[in-house]
Amino acid sequence: MKKKKTPYINEETCAGCSVCVVNCPMDCLSIEAPKFHGDINTIACLDETKCIGCGICAKVCPIEAIEMHKKGEVVYHMKTKLNVKKIYCRGFQSVMKVGMAVLPWRVPKTLKGRDAVKKLPEAIKRKKFKKVLIVTDKVLMELHLLDGMLEAMDKQGLEYTIYDGVAPNPTDINVQDGVRLYRENKCDCMIAFGGGSPMDCAKGIGARIARPRKSVEKLQGLFTVLRPIPTIFAVPTTAGTGSETTVAAVITEAESHHKASMNDLCLMPKYAVLDPKLTVGLPPHVTATTGLDALSHAVECYTNNTYNSKLEKDMCKKAVKLIYDNLYNVYQDGSNLKGRYNMQKAAFLAGRAFTRGCVGYVHAIGHTLGGLYGTPHGLAMSILLPHVMRAFGPAAYGKLADLCDVCGIKAADDTVKAKAEAFIDWIEEMKDKMNIPVYPEMIQEEDVDQIVAWAEKEGNPLYPTPVTWDKKDFREFILSLIGEC
Repeated sequence: MKKKKTPYINEETCAGCSVCVVNCPMDCLSIEAPKFHGDINTIACLDETKCIGCGICAKVCPIEAIEMHKKGEVVYHMKTKLNVKKIYCRGFQSVMKVGMAVLPWRVPKTLKGRDAVKKLPEAIKRKKFKKVLIVTDKVLMELHLLDGMLEAMDKQGLEYTIYDGVAPNPTDINVQDGVRLYRENKCDCMIAFGGGSPMDCAKGIGARIARPRKSVEKLQGLFTVLRPIPTIFAVPTTAGTGSETTVAAVITEAESHHKASMNDLCLMPKYAVLDPKLTVGLPPHVTATTGLDALSHAVECYTNNTYNSKLEKDMCKKAVKLIYDNLYNVYQDGSNLKGRYNMQKAAFLAGRAFTRGCVGYVHAIGHTLGGLYGTPHGLAMSILLPHVMRAFGPAAYGKLADLCDVCGIKAADDTVKAKAEAFIDWIEEMKDKMNIPVYPEMIQEEDVDQIVAWAEKEGNPLYPTPVTWDKKDFREFILSLIGEC
């Protein structure tokens, strides 16, 4: 059941003018007396037992001190303050912008369309490769999803070794096992077959082959590889991660459960195969969460500051529109090949966009949930996306309003704020229709310190988010999600 919205009264800005009190049809608002002797400040207060969530009070407030929120929604954007750490982050990002502008960005070459995967072995042979390491997982092997490609490889006389031990959140142990197989079988290229996990694992294998003396832990961060890795042919079987076109790989350190993110231009696959038939068998829940993962890439990238060029912004808009038009359709009808291909295209565009424009705190927090609890990446992104966007508040309104217009979503009125809220409401409605939890119920209170530490370390200073959060901000946001503040 959907939760109704109720008024949130910002005590810092409320003037106690009583306009909301006069206009409330349920008499659930009143003006609170001063809190202590000598205080001259009065504010509106709410009786939630009477409130029906009509929103009239928010509409009539002359200074916009009242906002409508669902119970538990984050309104932390009203409290954020600048400090030395936040100023440093913005300075770092300004310097990074200069570097981003001169880097040699590219897009993987693609094979597209129905049965495109069967054409891949011929393309590999044309490139003079002879021994292939196929990186995948046991589920895909059991589903016989690789059969068509393997038959085509046999016809082309290509030798291959299969590593199917990739975990849902690939670990440094998975990477090391893959490195061993690659070397033992004298492979000269890789096929990453599956969702984001096999692709991240293949990138991790490539990084460790290029940098054998560096552990996964030492390879996390920006530009830590800086050497060519074995050529990767990426074959996505979901439409979400966009890993087939990104420079990022996220590997979990098995001992600490920390997710280490590597980012280097050399990690981008050289080739990608977009074959919609490979995604037809996805369960509806996986279709939903991976699709919203792609949406989180596009939304975070578009709302970020600094790094994006016009190209990335346009890619984000196209991806969001494709997801808006197709995600729920393929959730309902998984056999819709056109819709499936459009979702693959959206994931590809969003992946290439955030490769330069970066993701944000949705991912910084979401990665911790995968590391600590084994939460599937797409599910974590799906849950967190609307909450983080609301928490950014006015700083993100303009760009969220742009996306509202791109999708043609009807808003309560023509203001930027109304359009931004309408776009976030649409995400929440999609979550509800596709049975995705509202809140991250897996979070345990005793883990909050660890989540905050890891999220802040990943997010700052690199991610150019609309609002910069420090550890205190992350803490209050996480606690608000689990009902502790």
